Amino acid sequence: MTIEELRRKDCILLECVTGSQAYGTATAQSDTDLKGVYVIPRKIFYSLAHEDQINEDNNNVMFYELHKFMDLLAKNNPNMIELLAMPEDCIVRKHPLFDLVKPELFLSKLCKDSFAGYAMTQIKKARGLNKKILNPMDEQRKSILDFCYVVSGQGSMPVKTFIEKNGLSQENCGLAAIPHMREMYGLYHSTTTKYAGIVRSDDSMDVSLSSIAENEKPVAIMSFNKDGYSKYCRDHKEYWEWVKKRNDVRYENTIEHGKNYDAKNMMHTFRLLDMAEEIGRNGRIVVRQPNRDFLLKVKSGAFSYDELVERAAKKVEEIEDIYDKSTLPEEPDKEVINQLLVRMRAEFYDNV
Repeated sequence: MTIEELRRKDCILLECVTGSQAYGTATAQSDTDLKGVYVIPRKIFYSLAHEDQINEDNNNVMFYELHKFMDLLAKNNPNMIELLAMPEDCIVRKHPLFDLVKPELFLSKLCKDSFAGYAMTQIKKARGLNKKILNPMDEQRKSILDFCYVVSGQGSMPVKTFIEKNGLSQENCGLAAIPHMREMYGLYHSTTTKYAGIVRSDDSMDVSLSSIAENEKPVAIMSFNKDGYSKYCRDHKEYWEWVKKRNDVRYENTIEHGKNYDAKNMMHTFRLLDMAEEIGRNGRIVVRQPNRDFLLKVKSGAFSYDELVERAAKKVEEIEDIYDKSTLPEEPDKEVINQLLVRMRAEFYDNV
């Protein structure tokens, strides 16, 4: 189903504008994000076509089926918890049944880890962006040969250099594994014997082995840094997926402020930490925090990365102390939540 179909069938329990508009940190470049909660029509609920989440517009629009919403609430998921206290000017529509979903049924000490833990992942993301910016990778992926070396005196030599220096070709090379020596091979070369080469193609993920006659002598001993090659391939794939998916506005902002971290991720770090503190201290969800100016300064890159990390670490220590003294339950009462879920679904279906 589409979200528009759900609207036409009056299946929406909550629809609201989220993101920077709700947090009070919107700028002229900000997108408009929508989140919501729906009840799947009864016939579809009992069918194989049951969907628990619908995303549209490049994930700027995300709606959750009631069951998934309640399940995530029970885990104190920050993205779901904030939907319980959206500013009135951000609510597009709300079904009367949604008023049964009260924050006090869900807020617990789990918020310490779900909010603060999630906040610290934003720091890791920011650090990851730092690494990507400072260490760009060529689009053309390296091959296995770039991770192969031959013994040369008391040191080593890249196999590519060895092959070129000795007038050989990798296609006429053969490899035989050396017993009890991980990723070590005898390297053979022949223009008459048909060998498999060191690699069969540029897309190969491992070296090729050949049948070697007993009287053949290796021209070198070669090692293949297989772990290094595997990590490089993962990093290369991740880097170019990031390039394709990155938000160019955010990326240009990162380059412009020159601090080499994703300032928006860092802003969300402190927003989440503030929410965690408010929940632990006062048992309240405050989506639109009063420190807008500070958050926008973080977003603009006004602080160094190390300064923000140190500040966040201190904040986490404070939150730990707050939750140690908090009267919040350790976790939500899942039986109460389950009864609420059953009641809401039954009442919804009874009235359509």
